Amino acid sequence: MANQTVLEISAQSRKEEGRGASRRLRRAGNVPGIIYGGDSAPSPVMFDHNTLYHALRKEAFHSSILSVNLDGKEVRALLRDVQMHPYRQQVLHVDFQRVDANKKIHMRVPLHFVNAEISPAVKLGGALVNQVINELDISCLPKDLPEFIEVDLSEMQVGDTLHVSALKLPEGVSAIMLRGQDPTVASASVVKEVAEEESVTTPGEPVTTAQAAPAAEENSK
Repeated sequence: MANQTVLEISAQSRKEEGRGASRRLRRAGNVPGIIYGGDSAPSPVMFDHNTLYHALRKEAFHSSILSVNLDGKEVRALLRDVQMHPYRQQVLHVDFQRVDANKKIHMRVPLHFVNAEISPAVKLGGALVNQVINELDISCLPKDLPEFIEVDLSEMQVGDTLHVSALKLPEGVSAIMLRGQDPTVASASVVKEVAEEESVTTPGEPVTTAQAAPAAEENSK
C-alpha cells in the first residue's frame, strides 16, 4: 500500500464569473475552477493551464490530498471533477473540495495488481488473470488516504475469484459497498481455443474416391 502523497499546485482567486469571463481566461492560458466545501464559501479560482494539464497526467494527482497555494495561503483539497475539451488537449474547468482533517472522505483510488505472473493459475495452470475493476471506492480520514491499493495475485489458483472483502486495506481505510454486495476484483480462468480443421484439396488431385471403371471383358473366349 502506498502512503499518502501531498502534491502542490498554485492557484489565484478570480472575481469575474460567467461564460464570457471563462472564455477570456482560457484564451489567456488559464483554467477556471472552484474550491468548495468545509466551513468557507465556494471560492472561484484559476490555474495556469500547462501546469494543471501536466499535473492531471499523474495518477496520484487524482487520488491524493493536494496542497493548493491560493494567493499565498495553503488549502488542503481533493480533485473532484475535471472537464476536458471533447477533442482538444485542453482543460476547461476543475472542481476541488476542501479537506477537513477530522472528517472522513469518500474517494475512488486506483488498484495496482502485482504478482499475477508468478501465481499458480498462470505458472501451472496456463490461466489468464482478469482484472475486473481498476478502482475502489473507499472511506477514510484524510491522513489515512492511500495513493493506491496494491492487490497481490500471487496466490491465485485456476478458477479462483477475488472479491473486495478479501483485499488487504491499509489501517483506517474501509471499502464502500452496497449492502449484500461483494464485487469481484479479479478472476483466473483458462481460455480454451477451438481449432477448426479445414479440408484442403490439392490442385490436380481427383475430387472423388470412386475407382476407375472395371477392365473390359475379353473379346473372345
